Amino acid sequence: MTPALNKPLPEIEALATGGVKFTPNAFLGQAVVLYFYPKDNTPGCTTEAMQFRDRHKDFVKAGAVVLGVSRDNMVSHDKFKQNLELPFELIADTEEKLCHMFGVVKNKIMYGKKVKGIERSTFLIDAQGILREEWRGIKVAGHVDEVLKAVKSLKKDAA
Repeated sequence: MTPALNKPLPEIEALATGGVKFTPNAFLGQAVVLYFYPKDNTPGCTTEAMQFRDRHKDFVKAGAVVLGVSRDNMVSHDKFKQNLELPFELIADTEEKLCHMFGVVKNKIMYGKKVKGIERSTFLIDAQGILREEWRGIKVAGHVDEVLKAVKSLKKDAA
């Protein structure tokens, strides 16, 4: 079942680095920024991860948890996290459960061949587990600031 805006997330469980388990109820009381990216250690994904890293304190201050999601395995994620000193966890969605649930698996053309890939997308879940915002097919530049602004406006709406 695909999550719908302004509705609670469907039941799902995914494992992340640091032994963290992601479920719709695991982070109740905090907003969750779930960002999907194609692959560890690639230029765009590295830039995006570093931007989330550099603004991480601002996300925490705004009451949000940041989680990256890709189809890479835990070993790849641990290296990626260590190399970039990422202060947030990465979900290893090797079976593509979350990717399919959020509808981010797309047909892409790479070197003239059709391949299935992850469309760079971000989802914002509020402190009650409700999907509030989604950004699909995004460009890295300026995106993290836009997400942070949305997280901050969630707090204003709740106040």
